[in-house]
Amino acid sequence: MYTADFPRVPVTVPGLRRMKVEGIRIAMLTAYDASFAACMDAVGVDIVLVGDSLGMVVQGHSSTLPVTVEHMVYHCAAVARGLQRALLLADLPFQSYATPSRALKSASQLLAQGGAAMVKLEGAGPVLESIRFLTARDIPVCAHLGLTPQSVHKLGGYRVQGREAAVAAQLRADAEAVVAAGADLLVLECVPRAIAAELASKLPVPVIGIGAGASCDGQVLVMHDVLGVTAGKRPRFVRDFLTGNGSVSDAFAAYVQAVRDGSFPTLVHGFE
Repeated sequence: MYTADFPRVPVTVPGLRRMKVEGIRIAMLTAYDASFAACMDAVGVDIVLVGDSLGMVVQGHSSTLPVTVEHMVYHCAAVARGLQRALLLADLPFQSYATPSRALKSASQLLAQGGAAMVKLEGAGPVLESIRFLTARDIPVCAHLGLTPQSVHKLGGYRVQGREAAVAAQLRADAEAVVAAGADLLVLECVPRAIAAELASKLPVPVIGIGAGASCDGQVLVMHDVLGVTAGKRPRFVRDFLTGNGSVSDAFAAYVQAVRDGSFPTLVHGFE
């Protein structure tokens, strides 16, 4: 079993940027309750994300779209009770940030009632106004580009984004735009590893990958995927860390170690 050797001081938004500068890879996992969150916190997970993925892995829906702000607040508050060190990041659910005023109301609930330290929203373009509005009011924002699950219908399914030249160019422009708007963190999902590597080296904020290759500043996976309990076909970028380890805590610790030392993800977990 991996024995976590990490600073016990709480992870902060400025601290994440220092980790990028120092070359310390950031380990992020999703959680939806206090018990699993406490296990993650104890082994050195840096960011715990209460994802709207709960709509699929907890509620049993076929997409993230039915998740509401109230659902997110409930699960955030539960997760917050299990954390002492990790930074708590919360997804803003579908259409909860369609306007700056709606984004502020939703984010305020997640911070004030749910205990989150940062909120995540998907896309760029019209979303940039909401990012600027939130960050101007001292609400930290994580942007999410590439495969954005809330746009699954527009994208035509869960597909790799950025293989075509025009889409890749837009992805690069969007990444620069969300950072210019004030985002302190960027998640890239299912994009070619070369594009992710380029953006991670170029942008001043940490870039967290999921199906985006090993050159990102950190990695994120859904907890259920890490534990090998996700129903149906597993995404290519997933690795089961529970098999071969003795407990859930050992699986989380093995994930943290693999992210830190760069042994996860490998080439088979990414896309050209």
